[in-house]
Amino acid sequence: MPQRQSWFEGWRLLAALALSLIALSLWIASMRQFEIDGVRMVIRFTARSSLILFCLAFGAASLARLWPNGWTRWQCRNRRYLGLSFAASHAIHAVAIVAFAKMDPAGFAEATSAASYIFGGIGYAFIIAMSTTSFDRTAALIGPRAWRALHLAGGYYLWFQFMVSFGKRVPAMPLYAAFLIPLLAVMALRLIAMAAHPRGRTAEAS
Repeated sequence: MPQRQSWFEGWRLLAALALSLIALSLWIASMRQFEIDGVRMVIRFTARSSLILFCLAFGAASLARLWPNGWTRWQCRNRRYLGLSFAASHAIHAVAIVAFAKMDPAGFAEATSAASYIFGGIGYAFIIAMSTTSFDRTAALIGPRAWRALHLAGGYYLWFQFMVSFGKRVPAMPLYAAFLIPLLAVMALRLIAMAAHPRGRTAEAS
């Protein structure tokens, strides 16, 4: 892995992002005295922060290949920590969902379905597996081939889940279409990078 070249990289970047997400989530919940409305606001906030962090990590290698510059190199060097920040955001998202379920069981039942449990559970399983194998030692334990397969499958599954989760809200709330733009853009970037650099497809799996 490339050496850190600035202060705001690596574990410092992860710590700063994770602490910021926690602080913002607490602040948002406090705006509604930590009642159900505040919890639901945290759910929406972390869904959006997770989307941004996922796209930054998922498109990092492609951007660095297509447009090598200071920012894209920084993004590529730190994609592991951006990915772990995404996992932290989604962990807060899960805590808020559990709080919602406990505080308003009827509202939670109305807002969820068997499909959301199944596909959401698969998504979280991928997040846990990808996070635990984002360290040199655990990545070495499963081997490079299994690591690439896991992160490739997990990345595309999570991309699809984000598309469905945000896309299904567009008919009722058209402004949600804006959240599909970064998802479509990052997928287009990956496809363009793979077409332009066929030998770099292995790297694109991470």
